[in-house]
Amino acid sequence: MEEVERAFRDAHGPAVATLVRLFGDISLAEDAVQDAFVTAMDRWPRDGVPENPAGWIVTTARNRAVDVVRRNARGRELTRDLAADQLRAEPDNDQLRLMFTCCHPALRGEHQVALTLRLVAGLTLPELAAGFLVSEETMSKRLVRAKYKIKAAQIPYRIPGDTELPGRLRAVLSVLYLVYNTGADDRDRAYLCAEAIRLTRQLAALIPAEPEAVGLLALMLLNDARRPARGDQGVGVLLQDQDRSLWDHALIDEGQTLALACIRRRRLGPFQLQAAIQALHCAAARYEDTDWGAIVRFYDRLLKMMPTPVVALNRAIALAELQGPGAGLAVLDTLADELDDYHMLHAARGRMLSQLDLRAEAASAYARGAAVARTEPARIFLEDQAASTGV
Repeated sequence: MEEVERAFRDAHGPAVATLVRLFGDISLAEDAVQDAFVTAMDRWPRDGVPENPAGWIVTTARNRAVDVVRRNARGRELTRDLAADQLRAEPDNDQLRLMFTCCHPALRGEHQVALTLRLVAGLTLPELAAGFLVSEETMSKRLVRAKYKIKAAQIPYRIPGDTELPGRLRAVLSVLYLVYNTGADDRDRAYLCAEAIRLTRQLAALIPAEPEAVGLLALMLLNDARRPARGDQGVGVLLQDQDRSLWDHALIDEGQTLALACIRRRRLGPFQLQAAIQALHCAAARYEDTDWGAIVRFYDRLLKMMPTPVVALNRAIALAELQGPGAGLAVLDTLADELDDYHMLHAARGRMLSQLDLRAEAASAYARGAAVARTEPARIFLEDQAASTGV
């Protein structure tokens, strides 16, 4: 059963994207892939898992979709066009096409993100509802409205041309990074990290003149290089406590090379600045060797481009390393109202309060972080911190 579910997760995004290209109907594609999964759940335990599970799901879903369209008035026309369409298309770019469709400016921002996470990343309705802090009914309506808008507005299933691309790129890059972070935050969905990196590589290769796409790739690679040292739970080992010999130095070399190439182009954007910050972290042989002054300066530039409370929080963490926990805590106190439901604010406060030997206050901060944490590993980690810090 677990192997069937894992194969379905791996195949969901590519299968839906392929069927959308072939049939031009998102709902049909989703239903056909789901039917293929149901068939796999019935057959595989009895007949054995096929040698290529993902390929089996794609083929079965395609055949199911063909059966459906043949019943329609346009069925013969559609099936006749399938072979020609397969020859014209570039299947390797199917998921990128689908992402640009989902992130079309005609759709509301929250609809773009939800639909992409559903179709490309394969998140379930309950997972999406929990992530957006809405009911499953609300999320279902949101997805239905987004798919209807795509159909009613006849939004094209394609990667935009050169003139449209700059205005469309930021949304797709942001969603790709969200897909990556979804995998990084949930070990059961760690495959999403590799999928996000693969898609970003494709996008960067398609538009090498856009440094933000290269910057996002560098950022993902540098983050991914440190995953082996973070512990089984993904968030269990803090940066200062990680065994740096476990880092993937080949990924670090590639990410740093890409980040440096971006900086030299002097067209810095938010993803490039974040990549530069991570490159500095990865360049330090020991935590104590980190160039916190340079990191704070990069955060200063990032904060001007993205004046968000989360960027301010990360800058405050770096500032605490540079000027002491009191300086960082003063900034965090200004963010308390905006980020009260964000566990990382309370984790940072707990660390700084502990460094100031305010143990009771630190334990209280960690406990608050555990109470609002959205993932089980984060909750467990913060509860452990609260217990070990308390008096």
